[in-house]
Amino acid sequence: MNARLIIIFLFWFLTLFCLGQLKSQSATYLPNTASLEKRATPQWFKNAKLGIFIHWGLYSVPAWATPTTTPDKVTDWRAFYKSNPYAEWYLNSLRINGSPTQLHHEKVYGKNYNYYYFKDSLMHKTVKWNAVSWANLFSKIGAKYVVLTSKHHDGFTLYPSKIANPFMAKNVINSSRDFVGELATAVRKKGLKYGIYYSGGLDWTFNQDPITNLWPDLFEAMPKSKDYTAYADGHLKELIRDYKPDILWNDINYPKNGDLLNIFAELFNSNSNAVINERWGQYQSLTNFTTPEYQVLDSIEKNKWETCRGIGYSFGYNQVENDAHLLSSTALVQLLIDIVSKNGNLLLNIGPKADGTIPENQLQRLMDLGKWMKIYGEGIYDTHPYRVASLKLSDGTPLRFTQKQNNLYIFLFSKPNNKTLFIPSCKVIPSAQILLYGKYNIPLSYTIEGNGILIKLPPNFGLEHAAMIRIKGLIHSEH
Repeated sequence: MNARLIIIFLFWFLTLFCLGQLKSQSATYLPNTASLEKRATPQWFKNAKLGIFIHWGLYSVPAWATPTTTPDKVTDWRAFYKSNPYAEWYLNSLRINGSPTQLHHEKVYGKNYNYYYFKDSLMHKTVKWNAVSWANLFSKIGAKYVVLTSKHHDGFTLYPSKIANPFMAKNVINSSRDFVGELATAVRKKGLKYGIYYSGGLDWTFNQDPITNLWPDLFEAMPKSKDYTAYADGHLKELIRDYKPDILWNDINYPKNGDLLNIFAELFNSNSNAVINERWGQYQSLTNFTTPEYQVLDSIEKNKWETCRGIGYSFGYNQVENDAHLLSSTALVQLLIDIVSKNGNLLLNIGPKADGTIPENQLQRLMDLGKWMKIYGEGIYDTHPYRVASLKLSDGTPLRFTQKQNNLYIFLFSKPNNKTLFIPSCKVIPSAQILLYGKYNIPLSYTIEGNGILIKLPPNFGLEHAAMIRIKGLIHSEH
């Protein structure tokens, strides 16, 4: 074989080898549980701590619900659904005879005004909406990821889907503007991860019977037809292909005969850093995090979890809500700290108005959270739980803890009555440094007492929402 033939042979061999490598890299995961279970939850999601949830759609036009209670406090589910505080459930509430929403709708819009007529209003009101302004705000307040509702239970999509709905025309059930895509581009330019919410278990275009009780109504309302399964599968594959989401956030289960294993494989092969939540009703071993709603877990969890909730009682914008229904800025900051101390993330929802503007009372709380995070974020981002999540001092002062390498972060939710702070079972190196964070980082003196540490607090110090002390020099301790 002459030199020319050898060179040609080597060239083709290397080309085929490289193509084989690329093919194997682009098909890392197979559509079976054995392959998909090998995925670990990506570190970025564990470190992110704060995400923004956005419920925005046709329901943002009427923007009306009865702010009765949050679901974690419900004792009577029939009463809850009839006077549902979730404005995004407007269509379901409208279908319940005698409900406050039905009476409101008939008074304001008329008895025969179809819910889906709100599309024209939404398209008109959003002409000036700019995804960049949202992305700038979310980045400014310290969020690390954003999740937008691509299709909520009413079936309306916030992007021009090509999947045909058997009951509704495309120009009725799909947005003509690609809100999902515009926001994806904007938030990713700010370095944030992008998630897509999809209502896999409910679609009120397929089932028009109102849900009036948690059991069995909610579960019987889930469409089970082959047509719906193909419809939902088509949507998810479309969303993955077009937007390659970092988070695929499903809600209210998913059809049992759905093509989920192929969908998951396609997602992870298109975006190796993607994560999925647990609300599929199946394949729990493949999910990356659980999603309690309006609830905070009681203790440190080994597996990642995420609390989702609105600033008020609703996810979608509710014009009836006022400051009394919304978390205060202090409660919001302390909620985030509490969640992070137990290995959770906070997916904090905003409900924009129909035109995309964020209501002033929600915006003020977001800005307050952002100001606090700018100073104290070191103790939030990239941390993991300490040996314990919380502690109460003898005077009742609540403390929370996070840890990063050999740094321990102590959060005070109020000022202790005495001027010392004793942390038991806390071992530090002899040269440990302790700072009270704030506008001015104040070094604190301390003494080691047995297995604990006694920290001397300054006579007067500021505490806006929560104070933070950093101990640098912790002898490594896992919970």
